[in-house]
Amino acid sequence: MNQALQILLLWLVLQAAVTDLAVRRIPNVLVLAGLVIAALLHWRVGPPMALAGTWLAGMASGFFLFLPLYLLRGMAAGDVKLMAMTGAFVGPAMAVHIALVACLAGGVLGLGMVILNGRWTVLWRNLRALGLAALRHTAPVTITRDASAGGIPYGVAIALGTAFVVL
Repeated sequence: MNQALQILLLWLVLQAAVTDLAVRRIPNVLVLAGLVIAALLHWRVGPPMALAGTWLAGMASGFFLFLPLYLLRGMAAGDVKLMAMTGAFVGPAMAVHIALVACLAGGVLGLGMVILNGRWTVLWRNLRALGLAALRHTAPVTITRDASAGGIPYGVAIALGTAFVVL
């Protein structure tokens, strides 16, 4: 991966992580700027088909890897868009690696936050309800926002996954 792409990608995901921690959202303007920068750099310094083979395929891979988690309400839309932007920089193969590492980092981050916030009993109750519904083949259990064990700033997990794979 080109060093300019690495530096810009790491800067963008770091900015997304800091913003996600501070205000619990990832700005669309950051993601859009990253997509444009990645497209321009692939077009300018990449091989002839880099725009389609790396940028477009990577963006689609990153997007579709996290889309199911969004549809299941386990992740916010900004996290999916951030992963799509990350994929646009690195291409589809590295996007898969980053997504896997980000999922591991997100799991550790989520468990840590649940334990630190003292919400592990809520987590256990929700997991038990989901498990019982699955065993009984009943309708899916809806967990309200009040009954949630808490959300995590997944931009941090994506930034950690990106740094781990890229560096």
